[in-house]
Amino acid sequence: MRAFLQRTTEAFVEVNGSVHSQIGTGMLVLLGVEHEDTEEDADWLCQKLTKLRIFPDDEGVMNRSIQDVQGDFLVVSQFTLFASYKKGNRPSYIKSAKPDHAQSLYEYFLDKLWHVSDRPVKSGSFGADMRVKLINDGPVTILMDSKNKE
Repeated sequence: MRAFLQRTTEAFVEVNGSVHSQIGTGMLVLLGVEHEDTEEDADWLCQKLTKLRIFPDDEGVMNRSIQDVQGDFLVVSQFTLFASYKKGNRPSYIKSAKPDHAQSLYEYFLDKLWHVSDRPVKSGSFGADMRVKLINDGPVTILMDSKNKE
């Protein structure tokens, strides 16, 4: 499972030209699910995202978690995070989970993140054509992978 997270001061998702979800201070999380991913991958990622200290303290040092700043999450499904571009110029998404598995884990992840973080978790619309807009604060952008726990 991969998460591409960005610290935000504002982010929202549009579906069919209308705002579907929106947050202020918090994290936009683009979430990719691989066919091998399980609930254990989601559990690990939820714990990491909740405790990750990427928000500035009073001295400007990234020392606060999303819980500390009372931020919100906006999680958007993103199968393209598992793109393979090794051969040719058209990416392959063969490593991405099939929609039924991906949606099940995406929904599990949303619920688990809310329970672990005790913070609001908003979402995109799984499988929809979406427009994501944000103001990346910092900018702070981090790629996390449950199979490569750096």
